[in-house]
Amino acid sequence: MSTLERPRSGDGRVIRRPGPQEADPAAAHRRRRALELALAVAVPVVLVLLWQLAATQQWIDERVYPAPTSILSDGWDRAVEGELWPDVWATLKRVLAGYAIGTVSGYLLGLLMGALPLVRAALEPTMDALYVVPKLALLPIFLNMFGLGEGPQIALVAATVFFFVWISTMAAVLAVPEGHRDAGRVFGAGAWQMFRHVLLPASLPAVLVGARIAAGVAVLVIVASESIAASDGLGHLIFDSRALFQNDVMFVGIVCVAVLGVVFSELVRIAGRFLTPWAPRDRGRGQS
Repeated sequence: MSTLERPRSGDGRVIRRPGPQEADPAAAHRRRRALELALAVAVPVVLVLLWQLAATQQWIDERVYPAPTSILSDGWDRAVEGELWPDVWATLKRVLAGYAIGTVSGYLLGLLMGALPLVRAALEPTMDALYVVPKLALLPIFLNMFGLGEGPQIALVAATVFFFVWISTMAAVLAVPEGHRDAGRVFGAGAWQMFRHVLLPASLPAVLVGARIAAGVAVLVIVASESIAASDGLGHLIFDSRALFQNDVMFVGIVCVAVLGVVFSELVRIAGRFLTPWAPRDRGRGQS
């Protein structure tokens, strides 16, 4: 931060001296990024250490809340013995399949409704009514439609992701400034050119934000779905372990879900940065 100083000559002048950030922006940026990274690492580490201390000192019942070292040990043993990976893969493939279907269908419908007022007037009330229905409540319908197996799980993830992407896409297309559209018309842009050169680049950053949110929600939904109507997957592992009072295994499943959700969301964010180099970056991730 810059400072203001008055010289002792008393002639009324004020001298503005640049602060560290203004004098060396690159160094200030590196320090800020290092601080943010340190905080991001320190907070979970401190929480885990407190949890470990509470379990070691018997402040909490370790049978219900196993120590992090016990969870890590059990998770490592299950991974080495190959017991963990089938559940991880079952959840992952359901998330990826449902996410792909929901993203594509949500984007196409959102683009159509955002660009065509008559289509929006015809479909928006119905879509709004379907949106407020809890998606987990649709699982019995999907079970009737697809029977037991992968179909209901994938369909539930797809339906969840669809609405997030549809809303973000339609809102992003509607938010494209009219001046951008007018500029395209002035240059004689046809329907395809208007989409490619105006609507797509202007709306894609907001669409990808919705897709990133949907990635995290997709993991949450599949865990709940697997706990009800699946014989494998991380959701089944978590709730089945809880029923058998194997709380260390339950926490292993929870940690795997957390890691899966974070990695999936970050991959979508990285893909968004690659696809939209013109968009502003997330502030708070090393940006200042």
